[in-house]
Amino acid sequence: MPLPPPVHPVDATHHRSGSVTPVRRVLAQETPVAMVYGGTTQAVMMTSPADLKDFAVGFSLTEGIVTDATQIASVQIMDHPRGVEAQMWLSEDRAEALAARRRFMAGPVGCGLCGIDSLDQATRSLPDLAGVGPVMDAGQVAQATDMLRDWQPLHDQTRAVHAAGFLLPGKGIVLAREDVGRHNALDKLIGAMARQGLDAGQGAFVLTSRVSVEMVQKCAIAGAGILIAVSAPTAHALQLARDAGITVAAFARGEGFDLFSHPERLNAKVSDVA
Repeated sequence: MPLPPPVHPVDATHHRSGSVTPVRRVLAQETPVAMVYGGTTQAVMMTSPADLKDFAVGFSLTEGIVTDATQIASVQIMDHPRGVEAQMWLSEDRAEALAARRRFMAGPVGCGLCGIDSLDQATRSLPDLAGVGPVMDAGQVAQATDMLRDWQPLHDQTRAVHAAGFLLPGKGIVLAREDVGRHNALDKLIGAMARQGLDAGQGAFVLTSRVSVEMVQKCAIAGAGILIAVSAPTAHALQLARDAGITVAAFARGEGFDLFSHPERLNAKVSDVA
């Protein structure tokens, strides 16, 4: 049986000013994807059924199940009557570490913090990225989310998905992934970059969402020193970014942005907004 498509057309009626018109809409598909390691399910995520090998690798990296993509011996995407399975086999040392982690799991948790076993791990220590990353032109930061729009075909069809892109100075967005979940979109991007050998420290992550704690954690673990987003950071996420040495540029839309942390990675000053 083939995997489900990422979009699903449906019929509806459009009501406006007393008139009713039949319309055809394209909706984003959500599919449960089980992350299966060595035959045992670690987590089930609701995600867009596209780029699932990228998602499996990125999820494994950002959740600390592996520290390098080469520790995943194989990835196979399998259709299931109730969803999809991403079946992975790990190197011996990582399989043993995951088995030890499972023994201490307290229970299921919410999206973006899957499989963690304590509050300490929810606010785990992050690598220090001070000095990592390029110095970027402020104009390119301001235009980053506009550039990302050219990489969002699912959004153009559905208006219901997020995107995460990788921006290289002087080259623009060179890779992007989309998903119904903002965490999933970033995991897919990180997985795709790992599979293609792209170094996150050479550019910036660009997001169509707010900057949450989980997004900063994933950014830090991937080694990206610059995070550009169309919306705001949370206060906790910003503090994590400051501590981890990550430059956060938010409200990046059109001609401007707000710079919240580590301005040393920009080659132009940003004026204070009264």
